[in-house]
Amino acid sequence: MDRPDPLDELKLLVRSRHPLITIETVEEQRALELIKRLCNDLDCALFLWTSTEGMRRLRPFDSQPAEATVNPRGALGYVLNSLYPGLFVFLDLLPQLAHAQDHRALREVVDRAANLRQTIVLIEQKAELQPALERVSVPFDLAFPDEAEIRQLVTDTAKEAAQTVNLSVEFKKGELAAFLRNLRGLTAGEIKRAVWRAILDDNRLDTGDVAGVLKIKQEMIREVGVLEYIQPEVTLDDIGGLDHLKSWLNKRKSALSKEAADFGLAPPRGALLLGVQGAGKSMAAKAVAAAWNLPLLKLDPGQLYDKYVGQTEKQLRRALRTAESIAPVVLWIDEIEKAFASAAAQSTDGGLSQRMFGSLLGWMQDHKFPIFVVATANDISALPPELMRKGRFDEIFFVDLPGPVARKQIFETHLARRKRKPADFDLARLVDASEGFSGAEIEQAILSAMYGAFADGLELDTNLLVEEIKRTRPLSVTMAERIAALRAWAAERCVNAG
Repeated sequence: MDRPDPLDELKLLVRSRHPLITIETVEEQRALELIKRLCNDLDCALFLWTSTEGMRRLRPFDSQPAEATVNPRGALGYVLNSLYPGLFVFLDLLPQLAHAQDHRALREVVDRAANLRQTIVLIEQKAELQPALERVSVPFDLAFPDEAEIRQLVTDTAKEAAQTVNLSVEFKKGELAAFLRNLRGLTAGEIKRAVWRAILDDNRLDTGDVAGVLKIKQEMIREVGVLEYIQPEVTLDDIGGLDHLKSWLNKRKSALSKEAADFGLAPPRGALLLGVQGAGKSMAAKAVAAAWNLPLLKLDPGQLYDKYVGQTEKQLRRALRTAESIAPVVLWIDEIEKAFASAAAQSTDGGLSQRMFGSLLGWMQDHKFPIFVVATANDISALPPELMRKGRFDEIFFVDLPGPVARKQIFETHLARRKRKPADFDLARLVDASEGFSGAEIEQAILSAMYGAFADGLELDTNLLVEEIKRTRPLSVTMAERIAALRAWAAERCVNAG
């Protein structure tokens, strides 16, 4: 879908007379350029404060910094004494407010700003306001560069590089589009650095750099610590069983495309996969992205919680914004109950889990981006009931232990993956011996038998596999009561994925 123009969004906030706008970003210059464009469009005055120069007017004419405004209190006093309508932009002001009087001066500036048609804009790396100012402030999210901006950044960087190296640019049909697509979800600075790395590797921009920038992007997203960009190596055909889930997914394979939108289809929102641990939920999440030829982002709920108050919610917002910028994309939330279990009961974390859960539910309900969410969960008792309502997900599937046909497929897949011919094994015997085993447990039995065979100088065969299976105590035995309860709960509430 077309993303809202950030200039139009910011213009609406200013024209609505919001007295205080916060922009939390590391792209300071990009935010300033947007504000300058805004002031040109609205034909309004623009003032800028930095702790090195003080307060100066940038528009309608550039002036020298005002005297005694390097100190934050002096700069805020300058605004208090000013009757000029316009935008007053402060760079990294909040860390400079060392005294109660400084905070008081900022509050007084904001309190009178709307009446004078003034807008205070704080560009911060971390915008942590006092409660009184939080109530009157509005955050503005500086969206990641869109396709047109990415193209321009690549062009400008290539022109700059061509002045210092003998640059060659050769993309075949469709490859440039893939190159630009692989840069989505990065900041302007990250895009420039990624393009420079691609160029300096061999003084070329060509087919080889399509995968190269994707790898760079994976590294940059990983550094954020909340999202992980995963290259799926499995397909739906690699998963034994789950026929109902596969059929449901195949019908929606192209539903995130522009053609589907033109047809009148809303993008599918996603699926919640509940079930027995090791039964293939995580593999299914990876296989969806591979089958649909879409990027896969994994959101680790445990990484969201930050030791600094207020940062946890921002971590979630940043993760969701990144997913939106890369869309169409598959967003995998693994073991979702671990992050939001406290939202289902009396919270012991000051309401943080409930706020996080509310933010996620609101986003899932309202977002308009082609993002397919696959959430996996093992413990349904820990899930808040609100998550289970229709509309959050398109469908809720129960992933049970694999039946005989599925177990045969699982043996064939894992044996072939380890350079063994499935026809050389008595698959019927293996299927009977592995009754009650999950796919993960079958894989581990094969690996353990292979280690034993290798250590003893033997070739892997059916007998070794059966002996290893007999030595394994599967979850269906060690957690029989819990699995029975899970099946009983899912019988009336979920669609069977098998």
